[in-house]
Amino acid sequence: MKAFLALFKIDLKLARRNRAVLFFNYLFPLIFFFAFAQMMSAGQGSMILLVVAMVIVIGIIGNGLFGAGMRAVQEREENILRRYKVTPITPVPLLCASMITGVVIYLPSVILMLVLANQLYGMAVPRNLFALFIFVSLGAVAFRSLGMIIAAVVNSSQESNILVQLIYMPMLFLSGATFPITLMPHWLQNITQFIPATYLTSGISGILQRGESLGDNWQAILALTVTTVVATFVATKLFRWEKEEKLRASAKLWVLVVLLPFLFLGVYQAWSQRDLVKARIMARELNRGHSWLIQNARIFVGNGKVIESGAVLVRQGKIAEVYEGNSPDPKTLKAEAIDAAGKTVLPGLIDVHVHLGGPGGFYDDMSKFDPEKSSEHELEAYLYSGVTAVRSAGDKVDDMLKLRKRFNSGEKLGTELFLCGPLFTAEGGHGTEYAKNMPEIMRAGFNEQFLRIPKTTDEARKMVDDLATKGVDAIKGILEAGVPGYSFNRMNLDLLRAVVQEAHARKLPVSVHTGEARDVTDAVAMGVDSIEHGSFRDEIPDPTIAEMKVKNIAYDPTLSVVEALSDFSKGKTDLLKRSLVQQVTPKELLVGSEKAASSPAMQKMRDGLAHYPLSLAEGDRNLLKAWHAGVMLVTGSDAGNPFVLHGPTVQREVELWAAAGIPPAVALQAATWNAAKLLRADQRIGTIEKGKEATMLIVDGNPIQDVKALSSISVVLLKGERVDRNKLLEQK
Repeated sequence: MKAFLALFKIDLKLARRNRAVLFFNYLFPLIFFFAFAQMMSAGQGSMILLVVAMVIVIGIIGNGLFGAGMRAVQEREENILRRYKVTPITPVPLLCASMITGVVIYLPSVILMLVLANQLYGMAVPRNLFALFIFVSLGAVAFRSLGMIIAAVVNSSQESNILVQLIYMPMLFLSGATFPITLMPHWLQNITQFIPATYLTSGISGILQRGESLGDNWQAILALTVTTVVATFVATKLFRWEKEEKLRASAKLWVLVVLLPFLFLGVYQAWSQRDLVKARIMARELNRGHSWLIQNARIFVGNGKVIESGAVLVRQGKIAEVYEGNSPDPKTLKAEAIDAAGKTVLPGLIDVHVHLGGPGGFYDDMSKFDPEKSSEHELEAYLYSGVTAVRSAGDKVDDMLKLRKRFNSGEKLGTELFLCGPLFTAEGGHGTEYAKNMPEIMRAGFNEQFLRIPKTTDEARKMVDDLATKGVDAIKGILEAGVPGYSFNRMNLDLLRAVVQEAHARKLPVSVHTGEARDVTDAVAMGVDSIEHGSFRDEIPDPTIAEMKVKNIAYDPTLSVVEALSDFSKGKTDLLKRSLVQQVTPKELLVGSEKAASSPAMQKMRDGLAHYPLSLAEGDRNLLKAWHAGVMLVTGSDAGNPFVLHGPTVQREVELWAAAGIPPAVALQAATWNAAKLLRADQRIGTIEKGKEATMLIVDGNPIQDVKALSSISVVLLKGERVDRNKLLEQK
C-alpha cells in the first residue's frame, strides 16, 4: 500500500505539470462540449443531456487509451520504468496507481461539464449523481486497464499509436459518442453492441436522462468490472521494465482476450435488442424535450374555451404555458418559434373505436396483408393524420399488448394505443362469425385472443380478472341479436352484468356494442361507461337517453362505418379518394379496394350489406337526441371495416356529425376532451392546458367554422416531439 500511495502522489504531481495531460483532460473535452452544444441547439431542450453524455464518453476513451496506453509506452522507451525496477516494488502498485490517477484527474472535468451544462444550458442537476460518478469512475478504470494492456503488448510508440487508433476510432464513431446510434442503419446498430464504449454511452445517458441506478446497468457494470480485472492481471504478467524486452507479435491477441466480455455481451444484446430498444426510447425522449413556442394562433382548448389569438409554450414534452394575446420573445424563452398565424391549434384528435386487425379495405392478393406490419403502419397513419390516440375495440389481445408497449414506450413513433377488449359475447354471438371460415387449427387460436365466451357468472368474473392482470385499458361487451337472415345469439344479461360489475371492481371502464334500442336500454341499465354504435335501426327511447346523462355514460355513434358500408354496397369509392386517405394508405390496398367495389366476386357481400337494416338517418337522429339531452359524446369510427380506412378517421366522423346538425365546436370537444375522459387519460391529454402533455396539432384555417379544415394539417406534436410526417411512414 505504501508503494501504491507513493506512486499515486508522484503520478498526480507529474500529471499536474504535464500540459498535454491538462489539455486532453480539460480543454479538449470542452471543445467537443461547446461544439456539440452548438450543433444540437442544446439550449432549446433536452439535447444538452446527450451532449454531456457524449463528451464524458469521449473523455473516458481518450483518458484510457491515450492517457494510460501511450504514456506507459513512452515511459518505458524513455527508461523511466527502468528506474523503478531497482526499487522494491512490483508492477501491481505501478499499474494501479496509474489507473486511479487517471480517474482522479478526469473526474473534475466531469464536474466542470455538469456545472457548465447547468449554468449555460439550463440542464437540471442529475437525479442520481452518486450512480453517475460511480459509473464514470468504473468506466475510466476499465478503459485505463485497456490502455495498460495495449502498453504491455506493443514494443514501440509507433506500434502503440497504430493499435490505439485501431481501437479508438471504432469506439469513437460506433459507440454513440459522436453520432447517435439511432441514426445508423439497423445492421450497423447491431455491430455497435460489440463495442465496449457503447455501454458507457448507454449507461451514462440512462443515468443522466432517466435517473437510472447502477442496478439498471448491471450488465455493463459486470462487463466493465471483468474487463478491468482481466486486463490488470494480464498487464501485470506481461509487464516489461525496459524497452529492450520484446514480445512476439502474437502477444497482441491478449487485447482480444480482454475484450471477450463485450463479445459475449454483444451477442446477447444483438439477440435481445434490449439496449437498442433503450437507445431508441431515449432518443425519442430527447426529441420530446425540445422547447417550442407556437405563436399567433387560434387555440381551441378542448373544454369549450377558444382563445382567438394566443401562444403555447412547450418544454420537456409538456405544455409549460398558454398565453392569451401577445407572448414573450422565443429567444428569451430559449424556444424555437412555430408561426401559426391564420391557423388553429387544438388537442390531438382521438378515435375511441378502431380495429387494427382489419385493413379497412381489400387486397387483390391477401398474401400482401401482414397483420403485424399492417397494424404498425396503421398507428403511423393515424399520427400522420393528427389522430394522436386510438382505442382498439376488438382485436387479438396479446398482439395489441405488444403493439401498445412498442409504440407507447416511444420505441417506435406512432399514435398512442389504448386497448378495449377482447369481445365478451355468447356462443354464436356477434364476433364469433369472423373465425367461421378459418381452418380449425387457426380458429381456436384466433378465438382465444379475440373472444371471451363465459358460461357462468364466476367464469365471467375470472375472465375479467385475467384481462385486468394482463393490463388491458377497458373491457368490451356485445349486446346484438342481429336481424332476420343474419341473426346472432344475444349474450345473457346476467353474464354481461357480472362482467360489468367485476370490471368496475377492477377500476376498468366497460364499453358495450349495441345493435338496436333494446340493447342500449339494457346496457345503460347495467351502468356501462360507453355505448358503441347505439342504434341505426330504431329510435333510442327518451328515458334511456336521460339515464345516460344521469349516469354519465358516453355515446359513440360511429356514423363513419354506416356511411362506408352503404357506399361499398352501392359501389361508391369517394371515401377512397380523400386526400389524407390516399397519403397514408398503401397503394395495393387502395387499388384492391377500388376493384372490390365493382368486382363480381364481391357482389354477394355488397348485396348482403345493401339489405342489412342500417340507417345513417336513424343514427343522426339518435346522435342529435343524445346531444340535446346533454349526454357526453365521443368520436369513434369503427375503422378496419370495409372503406373505413385507418388514418384520418376522426376527420370524417366529425364531418358527418356536422352534416347531422351537431355544432363543430361540440364535435371537436367530443374528439378531444370527452374522448380523453372516456379513456381516463384526461389528466394528461385532451385539452391545451398548462401541465398537460404537449400532444396537439396545428391546422390551416378554422375548424370551428369549417370542420373540413381538420384535414389541412400543418404540424403534429406528440408529447412535445414535432413529428416529421414525411419520414413517419418510412420507419423500419
